[in-house]
Amino acid sequence: MTDTTITTGKFEGDFAFVLLISCVATIGGFLFGFDSGVINGTVDGLRSAFNSEEVGTGFNVASMLLGCAAGAALAGRLSDTFGRRTMMIVASIFFIVSAWGSGVAHSSFEFVIYRIIGGLAVGAASVMSPAYISEIAPARFRGRLSSIQQVAIISGLFVAFLSNYLIAGAAGSSLNEWLFGFEAWRWMFWVELLPATFFLVALLFIPESPRFLVVKGSSAKAESVLARIGGARRAPHKVSEIERSLALDDHKPRMSDVLAKGTFLRPIVWIGIGLATFQQLVGINVVFYYGAVLWQAVGFSEGDALLINVISGAVSILAVIVALALIDRVGRKPLLFVGSIGMAISLSILVFCFSQAQLVDGQVSLPGSIGLIALLAANAYVAFFNGSWGPVMWVSLGEMFPNQIRGSGLAVAGFFQWVANFLITWTFPMMLGSAAIGLTGAYGIYAIFAFISIGFVVRAVRETKGKELEDMQS
Repeated sequence: MTDTTITTGKFEGDFAFVLLISCVATIGGFLFGFDSGVINGTVDGLRSAFNSEEVGTGFNVASMLLGCAAGAALAGRLSDTFGRRTMMIVASIFFIVSAWGSGVAHSSFEFVIYRIIGGLAVGAASVMSPAYISEIAPARFRGRLSSIQQVAIISGLFVAFLSNYLIAGAAGSSLNEWLFGFEAWRWMFWVELLPATFFLVALLFIPESPRFLVVKGSSAKAESVLARIGGARRAPHKVSEIERSLALDDHKPRMSDVLAKGTFLRPIVWIGIGLATFQQLVGINVVFYYGAVLWQAVGFSEGDALLINVISGAVSILAVIVALALIDRVGRKPLLFVGSIGMAISLSILVFCFSQAQLVDGQVSLPGSIGLIALLAANAYVAFFNGSWGPVMWVSLGEMFPNQIRGSGLAVAGFFQWVANFLITWTFPMMLGSAAIGLTGAYGIYAIFAFISIGFVVRAVRETKGKELEDMQS
């Protein structure tokens, strides 16, 4: 055992090793965030390059999310056959292809194809990274280690916002030519090639999930991994626990396991779907995908709008760090409850602020101190989300399902999460351009969903803090 072995309490494993392989898995989350956020600074470039209007621009931005839905649905099931690590390797290759292709695209159709490929990678990473971490992390650290996924996602968003801001600043605009005669918005996509390649290489050096190894009949390999993770003394006992939990079912995991007699899906799967969809219906990705467009719509310049994105990214990282410190102390459900209340209030304030927008010399602006209040409310909204629903949804989905249906349950919940994301992202430009709805109406809808999510948390969400994965029941 190395010097990093922890012997206090009941934990006897190599925590540094557990942390390292968790961080490698969360590079997928970083790329998930980067791929989602990079589009924010390229909307004007896409509109100019492909001559698209509101509906077309919305589809160009949201097209990745179609791939995300398919990637989440397929990866969850395929990981039960080929392994969590293997599917993350496939995702890393797709990230590389998408990053390059999105930057070289010369037509809307070509761009959409590459973004869908990237979406397959994001969807796969979104369910595989939390599944892998939950299956290798000891129960006492699982919440904090799984929360690193959201830290990685927000870090990816922040780096995308920052690189977009710096590239646009260096070129003078996202539409201007920059290095080697290529427009700045194309370089915004190509930056992703560096972390995507690193992800691929790093994945080659981490072990497969021990629970997957037991499912495939490789108990000896699983015990070897568990000995490094949780200590040699406990490894045989943990393998036996996993085998007993799987023995309760008379077959290997399959997609139909999410079904229950008398209902379409098992109740636990419906709860997973609720968590996944409410996380999107509160409109958070409108801020991440359209932040520059949103703030320009109420009078800010492109440079100021991109800088606001950077500030929001920094606030998000700080909020996730707070959640990481609290999640294994106070639990999952209290964080969700407080987050829902905070989002509902801050979104309501934003609705009021946007309703005060005025035309000044032909330009839209927020009068007096309303602009500052809107900025503070927007960042409070981002902070409440990333201190609660952002990380907790992924932690809960990774640990709430029994071993038998974890892959399939994640696939179903992940599919619905990305479908909801697509609908919110696609419809925002149309609502923004609608005289009847506009920015005020759009954020009013998101506020309503935030209020509804309070009741959902109270009535449906179960606490999973400190429970072993083998103790999770349907």
